[in-house]
Amino acid sequence: QVQLVESGGGLVQAGESLRLSCAASGSIVSINNMGWYRQAPGKQRELVASITSGTTRTNYADSVKGRFTISRDNAKNTVDLQMNSLKPEDTAVYYCNARIRTSSRTYYNDYWGQGTQVTVSS
Repeated sequence: QVQLVESGGGLVQAGESLRLSCAASGSIVSINNMGWYRQAPGKQRELVASITSGTTRTNYADSVKGRFTISRDNAKNTVDLQMNSLKPEDTAVYYCNARIRTSSRTYYNDYWGQGTQVTVSS
């Protein structure tokens, strides 16, 4: 059993910052890629940022490059998303994602957090 628990969402004004955190727990053997996705009302879920395990290479959606920074702590099984210069169009539910191998599996599965609301007012 694996759980991803997110925290840090909220309501801010345009130009302000928020930091999202996600902690993975359970029978975890190893974690491959971790990332953050978001889904705005009436839109499809989209990748915001991702980070690999070993080399910690990062990938960002064009709309957040230069404003958001993803980081992870492999010892704590956590991934964070620092969001600066927030815009109203960043308003969405943000989901943590991780590709995890558990003690009962020989392969990786995708796991998701429950989502955290980020609302940016103009």
